Amino acid sequence: MDTEQVEPTEYDIFDLNCPSRAVFDRLGERWTGFVLLALEPGTKRFSELRRHIQGITQKMLTQTLRGLERDGIVERTVYPTVPVTVEYALTPLGRSLSETVAVLRAWAYTHIDDIEAARARYAGADR
Repeated sequence: MDTEQVEPTEYDIFDLNCPSRAVFDRLGERWTGFVLLALEPGTKRFSELRRHIQGITQKMLTQTLRGLERDGIVERTVYPTVPVTVEYALTPLGRSLSETVAVLRAWAYTHIDDIEAARARYAGADR
């Protein structure tokens, strides 16, 4: 993955009215990264996602998927079966974002011991 970052001058993430803030808002939602990573290997049904992402409620999964679909990151396909079958998959835009989230996951796996040690030191410090 190319790590060189290009920062267009017409956007400023710190500006309250910058449209790029909506992207950060989406990424900052609790379940977005989990959904992206769960869909990384391929298409899944709602129930598969719910089983795979431990702790997510049906309501939050629905809201997260709708937001990602609205943003063009996830594609929802409905099949006219009885009962109706619905599948979710990453779009090309979503795949590019999931690559970035996968880097964050790798960073977390690499540094979790350091973070837990820092937390233990912080908890034991005189505050």
